[in-house]
Parts: sequence; C-alpha cells; structure tokens
Amino acid sequence: MILEGLSHLLPEFLTDLLIASAFFACVAVFVTLRWMQQRGTKLAVERARMQRDRGLENMEKAVQQHWKEHPPQEAESILSLSLSQLAEKLKNGSLSPESVLYTYIEKALQVQKEVNCLTDFLPDCETLLQEVKKQKNKGLLYCVPISLKDDVGYKGHDNHVGLVHFLGKPAPEDSVIVQVLKKQGAIPFVKTNLPQSMINYDCSNSIFGQTLNPRNHKKTCGGSSGGEGALIAGGGSVLGVGSDVLGSIRLPCSFCGICGFKPTGYRLSTAGFETPVQGMKTAVSMSGPMARDVDSLVLFMKATLNEDMFTLDPSVPPLPFKDEVYSSKKPLRIGYFDTDGYFMPPPSARRAIQETKALLEAAGHELISFTPPRIEYALNELCIRGFFADGAATLSEKFDADIVDPHLQQQVTFWKLPTLAKKIMAFFMKPLYPRIAHHVNAHCGVGSVKGYWKHRTAIKEYVNEFIKEWRKLNLDVLLCPMLGPAFNVGCPGKLFAGFCFTMLYNVLNFPAGVLPVTTVTPEDEEELKNYKGYFDDPWDKELIKGVEGGVGLPVVVQCVALPWQEELCLRLMKEVETVSRRHDRK
Repeated sequence: MILEGLSHLLPEFLTDLLIASAFFACVAVFVTLRWMQQRGTKLAVERARMQRDRGLENMEKAVQQHWKEHPPQEAESILSLSLSQLAEKLKNGSLSPESVLYTYIEKALQVQKEVNCLTDFLPDCETLLQEVKKQKNKGLLYCVPISLKDDVGYKGHDNHVGLVHFLGKPAPEDSVIVQVLKKQGAIPFVKTNLPQSMINYDCSNSIFGQTLNPRNHKKTCGGSSGGEGALIAGGGSVLGVGSDVLGSIRLPCSFCGICGFKPTGYRLSTAGFETPVQGMKTAVSMSGPMARDVDSLVLFMKATLNEDMFTLDPSVPPLPFKDEVYSSKKPLRIGYFDTDGYFMPPPSARRAIQETKALLEAAGHELISFTPPRIEYALNELCIRGFFADGAATLSEKFDADIVDPHLQQQVTFWKLPTLAKKIMAFFMKPLYPRIAHHVNAHCGVGSVKGYWKHRTAIKEYVNEFIKEWRKLNLDVLLCPMLGPAFNVGCPGKLFAGFCFTMLYNVLNFPAGVLPVTTVTPEDEEELKNYKGYFDDPWDKELIKGVEGGVGLPVVVQCVALPWQEELCLRLMKEVETVSRRHDRK
C-alpha cells in the first residue's frame, strides 16, 4: 500500500524537483553573468585609470626632459598672454613653440594635481609640433597648445563620455574639428574630464572621479565640459574645445568664470564626437570654444569656419566668419530679462543683468525689456519630453554595465522607472509641487512615432512664436541670465532643472555665449538667505544649498542671437566685456 502511494507521488515530486532545479540554475547563471559583468566593469575602469596615470607620467617625463636640454623661459610671461598675443608671438618667432608647449604641459599637470581635470595625454603633440613648424603657411593657431573635452574624437584615443560602455573603443580617426584645428597649426595635447553620460552639470564619473573648481575646491567646475572649464580657469590651457547640448559649454564657463560660445547647430562640425544617445534632435548638440576672453572665441571661429571644414564635412553650410558684422560700431537694440517667470536666478545673477544693462545703455546701446514666451512649456513639453523621447530607455541602458556615479544616482534611478510609475509619481506630486510634477511627467517621453511627429511640429511652431516676439521689438540680440555662481559639489545632480537657463537656446537652435561680468558680494550672499524663488518648493530650496558660500566667485551673463548670426552674438559679448572691464578699472 505504501509502495503504491510512493510510486504515484514520485513523478510529481520529480517534476517539482526539475522545476526548482531549473529555477535555481537560472538564478545561478544570472548571478554569475552579473558578477562577470561587474568584474569586467571594474577591470575596464582599472585599465582606464592605469592608462591615464601612464599618460600623466609621460607628461612629466616629457617636461623634465625638455627643460633638461633647454633652459626654461619664464612660465608666467607665457601663461599670462591672451590667445591672440600668444598666437602673434609664435608666428613672429619671438616665442619658441617648444617652450610654449612644455610650459602649458607643466601647468596642466599642476592644475590636474589640484582639481583632477585630465583624462588623457596626447603624446603625438610633440611630433605634431615639429611637423607644424615645417609648414610654409602658418595658420591662425600656429603652434598654439589646445585642450579637448573627452567626447571630442582623437585618433587612437577613447572618447568615453564618462561611461564604461565606451571604454576600449579608440576613435579610428580625428574628428573633423580636430582635423581643421590641426590644419590651422593648433597642437592638441590633453583631453579633459566630464560627468558620467554628460547629462549632468557636475563633473564626476565612476572612471576618473570628481573634478573640482580651481577657484574654490568645495565647488564643482560644472558640466558637462567641466574638465575644460577647470583646466582653462586654472591656467593650464589657453583654448579648449567643448560641446553643448543643454548648456554643457555655458554652465562650466559660468561656474569657472571664463568665456564660452555655442554656435547655431551645424555651423561647426560635430562629426567624430561621441554621445550616449545617437539621433537625438530635440536639443541640438554643438561643438564650440572655451577660453579666457571673447577675442579668443572669435579667433577660434575664424580658424574653423573655412574651406577645410566645409570640405571635410559637407553638412556644414559654407558660411565663412563675417568680420564686418562682428567689427561694426553701430549701436545695438538689445532685449533683456533678469528672470523668466519659471526659475528665479540667484540674487547675484539678477544683479549682473541689471548692472550690465546700465553699462550698455551708458555706452549708447538701446535696451528693451523682453519676456520669453511660455518658458515652462518650452522646457518641459519641448525640451525634456523630446530629449527623453523614449522615456530615457536608450540612455538608461548605457548604465547597465557601469558603476553609477553617486552624484548621478538619483537621476539614473528616476530614468529607469517604468513610464507608468513616472505618471503616477507626477499625479500625486501635482497638488503639492506642480512645477516638479510637470517636469516628472515630461520624462515619460512622446509615447509613439505619431507623438514624435507632433512633438517636432510643436518645436517648429514655438521657434516661430519666439522669433515673432523678437521681431515685434526689432531686436538685434538678447541679454539674459545664467545659472551661477558655482554650485557646491554634488548639488547639480539633485537639480536637473538647473539646465533651464541654457537648454532653451538648444531647442530654439540660437547661438549663445557667456562671459563673466562681476563676482558674488557679501550682500548677494545675505540676500540669498531670503530667496524663495517662484514656488518655494524643493527645487528653490536646493538652489540655495547649491550656490551658498559663493562670495568672490565669478558671475556671468548670457548673450543670444538669432540662428546663423554668430558674429552678432559675439559682438554683443565683446561689447559686454568692454563695458564691464572699463567699469572694473574705475
């Protein structure tokens, strides 16, 4: 009787055992694969760090060897020269190209030790220098050492965008912008750090860590072109190449107190640049210069807008730099605003606009109050919803084989939430924090191909609406606020909406640049304690935490022009620089 019962139960028992065994086998395989993936990630990071360390050692050896064979010139006399002065002295032979290169290599190493801004040394700079010296025609940037943001393609070197996903995939050739700069005699010698995935205006990743602000080590240098901003502000480079998709040139320039320029999309080539999300067209990504003064930005534009670029990248319109527009002395009609009604700038940033307005008026320009239309709609429904059109799925998958940087953890966790969870979160947040709820909902994306077509149409309609308001006032250019001063380390990842000061002009595809005009005063800091913003919500409170402790740090303003009017935008920047410096000398 017992035997008969056992024989009846045995097949069922074996079936359950097989199912359980299969389940645990799958779990074991998953755990093993996950362990192997994590192990592979750690090994890739270790290799990248070792490679960077070897590059830094080679930099030091190159400097020591050169100074051993050649008596060093006074470093400060070289480092204090503007780009225009340096280029002129290199051309006329009053400065040795070698002394300039090794002086900047040595200074870059010094800045690296202070703020951790470098990711790679480009050792062929020494060979390239000798090749450039042999050329009969001296380009506009003859023998000038320059630095490159890490996403800029350089043959034989990674452009990893702060993600393990892109490590070990060296660029097969130089990006077009690098090829053009080399033809103009420039000598790229280092690459610089950026935030993980570049979707943050801090500057930290799990490969090379945090880059600090050279003006205050408690502050971040900004992002995503943060390593460039830190290196230039620290004196380790006279000219850098950055990229800007939501403000990635302008934000670090603001935090570090230097000048930066984002042209109209496609005015310069981005061929050979890396990005975590290929094909994203909502906010137009653009390469552009970063430097210590406006003249340097202009020289960069003149050096790159030439037949070499138009031939190497036929998608770039053949529009040379129009010097007659930039050099014009005709008074400008300048629109301005010191807040957009959506996110109130800190006291120092608003003061910077008002003071600059007064100085421009005193110089003979006409300033007209301008109200940008429907800012919240533009930022959430157009920019964010389009930038994360697939609900951030493509971006999120790049983190699957990575160690998420602590300063980006909050954002990545949110990006990976299912669309339904984001919608539910937005629904329950709306009564308490409507501004944040709308932002959360926008991260759900466009929903479908049909939704994407509607979204692209909406952008075109908004661009027309914005230009109509611009034309109604017959404006030449626009003066507007910029996020700053520099945030405390770790704060940008908690306030993604800080991009609102810059991303608008990527969606509109207008040229925009920033430059410093003043510094934070004790009075600004005191006024910050009473800052409530427009909503007195967690974002407004986070802004206070981000910028507090900024006395003495630079404050910048932003200058904007209509599409393809780079020269007019740069002219406004030059006017602002001139009146600000004249005021400082009084």
